[in-house]
Amino acid sequence: MRHLSMQLKFKILMLFLLITMFLGCDKTSPLSGTITMNPQSDWLPMVYLIEPKNWNDVASSFVGNVIDSAKIDSDGHFTFSKMPSATEPRLFELVMQKKETPHYPNRLENDDPNLSNYCPLVYKNGESIVIKTDAAHFQRQFVIEKPSADNEAILKLRDIRQKAYDTFLASKQQETHDEAALLDAEKALLSFQQAIMQFATETTQLLPALTAIRWVSIEGNYERIPEFIVTQAERWKTTTPENLWVKQLNQKADRKILPVLIGDIIPNYSLPMLSGDTLTLQELLGKRLTILDLWASWCAPCRKENRLFLVPIWDKYHDKGFQIIGYALDASVQTWSNAIKKDGADRWHHASDLQGDNAALFKQLRLTSIPANFILDENGKVLAKNLHGELLTKFVDDFFRRQ
Repeated sequence: MRHLSMQLKFKILMLFLLITMFLGCDKTSPLSGTITMNPQSDWLPMVYLIEPKNWNDVASSFVGNVIDSAKIDSDGHFTFSKMPSATEPRLFELVMQKKETPHYPNRLENDDPNLSNYCPLVYKNGESIVIKTDAAHFQRQFVIEKPSADNEAILKLRDIRQKAYDTFLASKQQETHDEAALLDAEKALLSFQQAIMQFATETTQLLPALTAIRWVSIEGNYERIPEFIVTQAERWKTTTPENLWVKQLNQKADRKILPVLIGDIIPNYSLPMLSGDTLTLQELLGKRLTILDLWASWCAPCRKENRLFLVPIWDKYHDKGFQIIGYALDASVQTWSNAIKKDGADRWHHASDLQGDNAALFKQLRLTSIPANFILDENGKVLAKNLHGELLTKFVDDFFRRQ
């Protein structure tokens, strides 16, 4: 009986050692995985762990801190033996690089999500993250086994962005200087952004939401969607005001640097009129509805809008209290006035400082691109912005139908 007892003790000891080794391995491997690589792959057999220093660095190329790297073995396996301490969830980016760019481990490819060489992930102390992906489609094929709530949200965001991008490519016409193609391209881009904005609005996870806001515009250009970034900043400032990235988001969402928002009163700028008079914007407002149209004689989509949409809307509703105020980014009176006559736009008011891109009103409204417009009520309150073509016609039709 004593001999059997010693054998039993030995087995228990061995089992304990195996469990200890197994647990110890987990503790030293908080991040690992398998990456499929073609033998003739042009990818380096290395994966890099990058951490954005600031919120604006999320998804930005060449700016993230390189925390660590791990070699991918012949079977595609890699292991990070340690991670930075994270008592609260921290966002990292797992990245691969091609052999042609070995000196830039923090280079992130964003032009096409199908070819993106990185994927964000969220880590917190005590977690063990195991991933699988394919080098050639790193972000698209990125999978996390048993993801945390944060990482599950990140993967959902990735899927939404990918689907939206595929739709964007399918709907975007070939890029030319054709006026219709330019307007269609802008419409397709906004549709792509709206899918990601909806995710940011609905998710309850901070880091995935902040990632979505960056993915809406990698360039950090929110001129066409300032209401979105302001709403997000106010939301997260309420729930997590001390978070550094939330503070940085609020700086980006400062109303003083963004275009005039829906719900704001348009600045009462003094307008140098084509007629030679100087009138305030408030003096020119229609009794019920006004379109403040920012355009230029050299802007093909603007000229199309004049002929095909603004003229018919004016003819239909002017007698019902509808007004249009055109403000042009032109420098030549002759060129400007010729365009107005040619388009049949001499029906409504026109103004310009004749300073081209340095137009004073343009700066007051904090705009950098045209075509742009503000749809105003009788008091100059902004009801809608940047509606063009059929969407603009529908808005005006619906407005007067409700009156």
